Amino acid sequence: MVTEPIDCEAVEWLEQRAEVMQVPADHVDFKSSIESTEGLIVRTYTLVDQAMIDAAPGLKVVGRAGVGVDNIDVSACQARGIAVVNTPDANRQAVVEYVLSIMLHLARPLPRSVCDPLDSEAWAQRRRLAMAARQLNEEVIGVLGFGRIGSRVAQVLTALGCSVQYHDLRDIDPADRCEAEPVDLDVLLQTSTVLTVHIDGRPENHGFLDSDRLALLHSEATLINTSRGFVLDEPALARSLEASSHRRAILDVHASEPIQASSPLLGHPQAMLLPHAASRTLAAQRAMSWVVRDVARVLGIA
Repeated sequence: MVTEPIDCEAVEWLEQRAEVMQVPADHVDFKSSIESTEGLIVRTYTLVDQAMIDAAPGLKVVGRAGVGVDNIDVSACQARGIAVVNTPDANRQAVVEYVLSIMLHLARPLPRSVCDPLDSEAWAQRRRLAMAARQLNEEVIGVLGFGRIGSRVAQVLTALGCSVQYHDLRDIDPADRCEAEPVDLDVLLQTSTVLTVHIDGRPENHGFLDSDRLALLHSEATLINTSRGFVLDEPALARSLEASSHRRAILDVHASEPIQASSPLLGHPQAMLLPHAASRTLAAQRAMSWVVRDVARVLGIA
């Protein structure tokens, strides 16, 4: 069973080896269909919890067409002997490019296109308005989480001549630091003028950026989050933005998706809310869809 859209070629490949049902988790036929399901393929919004697992007595494998498995109760799957597979590297390039595009837009937004002939004064005015206050390599860029994506972001930024510092739970071998400097968490929060978040979805990371930590942000910090919405406390972030008119937040992931009307960040002048689009490239979507191979391997039909 496939509950969310994946690449057509991957579906066709799987259909040559198994009966494939494409049924959204909120569809009226889902409950009856999952009773006979042996392999389940999900993406972002299907919650594979204990109730769903109990409703699928024949389930042998759950495949996440994506990086994390936050929406899958892995412990419950393990208790039933159900394998869980995912695609940890599939969207790394897409997310790194997205984060870089956000940072470059912050530093050097493109001027409005010239659509009509301009006289000398109007041309000069356009050029004056295009003056950027700072270059990206003048910022102190912090990377919270130095895994697959965070480390690649650091590598790209240091290649651009940027000063990069990071914090991670692990000790990173100096050879793998990409010239980024390891610092304590408090130092990272206090001194980074641009902070990009790349921490995983383990339970202890829920609300990781809470009131106390968000209060430590540099007074002119721009916080970018493309990891998980639940890693930061959104009301606390709103208060942090209000405490300094120069702070900004650019969030691609959110506590609730779609964003609810009750969100304290909705319409906030210092917050830019994006539609969970970091991995939305055709290449990344195709790569994530090929989790079907691992699902087929577990089922012995590859």
